[in-house]
Amino acid sequence: MSRYTLPFGSWPSPFSSDAVVAAATGLGQVVTDLNSIYWLENRPQEQGRSVIMCADSDGAITVVTPASFNVRSRVHEYGGGAFTVKDGHVYFVNDADQRIYTQRPDGVPTALTPEQPGARYCDMVIDRRRNTLICVQEDHRDDQREAINRLVSIALGQTHEPCIESGSGSVSVLMEGADFYASPALGHDGQALAWLEWDHPDMPWDATRLMLATRSHAGELGSVSHLCGGDNESIFQPRWSPDNELYFVSDRSGWWNLHRWRDGVINPVLEMDAEFGQPQWVFSRSTYAFLDSTHVATAYCQRGLWQLGILDTVSAQLTAIDTPYTEINDLQVLDNQIVFHGGAPDRAAGIVNIVPGQSPTLLNQKQPDQIDASWYAVAKPIAFPTTAGDQAHALYYAPTNPDYQADNAERPPLIVRVHGGPTAGASSALDLRTQFWTSRGFAVCDVNYRGSTGYGRAYRQRLNGQWGVYDVADCECAARYLIDSGAVDPERTIIRGSSAGGYSVLSALTFGDTFKAGASLYGISNLETLAQDTHKFESRYLDRLVGPFPADRETYYQRSPIHFVDKMSAATIFFQGLEDKVVPPEQAEKMVDALKQRGAPVAYLTFAHEQHGFRQADSIKRALEAELYFYATLFGFAPADELEPIAIDNL
Repeated sequence: MSRYTLPFGSWPSPFSSDAVVAAATGLGQVVTDLNSIYWLENRPQEQGRSVIMCADSDGAITVVTPASFNVRSRVHEYGGGAFTVKDGHVYFVNDADQRIYTQRPDGVPTALTPEQPGARYCDMVIDRRRNTLICVQEDHRDDQREAINRLVSIALGQTHEPCIESGSGSVSVLMEGADFYASPALGHDGQALAWLEWDHPDMPWDATRLMLATRSHAGELGSVSHLCGGDNESIFQPRWSPDNELYFVSDRSGWWNLHRWRDGVINPVLEMDAEFGQPQWVFSRSTYAFLDSTHVATAYCQRGLWQLGILDTVSAQLTAIDTPYTEINDLQVLDNQIVFHGGAPDRAAGIVNIVPGQSPTLLNQKQPDQIDASWYAVAKPIAFPTTAGDQAHALYYAPTNPDYQADNAERPPLIVRVHGGPTAGASSALDLRTQFWTSRGFAVCDVNYRGSTGYGRAYRQRLNGQWGVYDVADCECAARYLIDSGAVDPERTIIRGSSAGGYSVLSALTFGDTFKAGASLYGISNLETLAQDTHKFESRYLDRLVGPFPADRETYYQRSPIHFVDKMSAATIFFQGLEDKVVPPEQAEKMVDALKQRGAPVAYLTFAHEQHGFRQADSIKRALEAELYFYATLFGFAPADELEPIAIDNL
């Protein structure tokens, strides 16, 4: 079949902005209860509302939470752990008031926690013996210098039925004093409670402490023990086995591997160069669950790609399960079924149900309809040399369109994508935002720069003290690697990123000359402002990434693009949510104003009701189309799409 010839960037594509929005439903936090599977679904078409979905044993899927509720916790601003289910009763955090609500099967939600402005909740576990709910509370009362985090217990009533009188769930403090708490794990006999805690300036992927306490008949905590963690050891997901032994993931070996606490002794269950943990940006992450007392279903990551396996905890043998999925999150079990939120390079993310030895069942998948697989650009892992004699990693997507090609002499424009975090990683799952670009004739390189997860603790820590240096160098080296190989056009190199990735974008455009254009989505331009004006969770994050503030103020100044706009000439487009509390709009506005005064090409789009990350359909669509219009105008190609123009100053 012959292909039409058009310049790169001008190829018609079935991946419209509307198709991207339709497939942008976010999935997360899987919970199993009785014979049902629950998960959270974010809906951009409903102004970013998150709803709880349920698939019963017959495969029927229903929406649990009514239209007037939005299930989302704002603890740490990023949330997670916003609901749990026990015996068919659902407990969830409502976004508008951050109160916990309880909902009986086929019932109407009733507020459980009392009205307390400033109180936020997440990471819930039910104590059936005492008829209470244990969770993390974050208290934002106005008279406090910063929020106070605690473990609390919430009464559910006198019987084993949830309270039905609105706000009647009294809240009692179980533990406070540490800066942060997470992952309460209740022993099966109810006599022990384990949890994670950590203090400034550590982040949970730097150093967490695994704590264990006995509990009285009434539920108060007795003696408290520090089992392990802290001092450069990160603990992840404590969980009790069916025979009531405490398991957890620790990176004490250099990799997040599974460990067990038994008879006062901690030993690894399995040691291998793979990551069985994830950075705890949100609550209730889960990478393993027990099939029985000696077999664990687990997900693990090697070289940035996730796999599924079953671990025999007696023989320490890990048996891989052959699946097409390379991105696995929120793993749970239901009897002999393994349930997770998974994705792959050739399929969109979905809720997956697997019985070992059988084909997987997709409970909810947002695969675009009637688009042949030949349209999909598939991620190719690459490794390339970078500064300081190191090697960095990336996922590369070549321009892919079965109907169109470019002239043989032309090389495609390159988009280097920088993930946020920066302690995070690029996903290998099918993302229609990537396909939007590759199907129009762009090459995309998703960089797992030094500091990314999936490659062990040492690689993750390479960014310490070097943020704004190593991440930028790795993005530049990735682009040069592809330029030198003849894969892309050196005159049409673009760098784009959001949040922390936006900072890398602005740093690369300010302090380097590899990229000709960039897109910053709610990115950071002033590290000093970020260090002084952000939320509690990240308020000391930069102590490791840059240096203690204000002692290292000069370093903060030298690495802040806002102070060196005179070095920046590349065209830049900014996108900013006006309700962003993580990176306030002031950061983008000052950068845009400075670029306008300097005479550099710049565009700025704001979104009135968006926060840190765009959740609403109109915002996602507008931002994507505006970015394409920006590149088309800058590089002089005619897109096949009808696009609403945007204002570009100094072009």
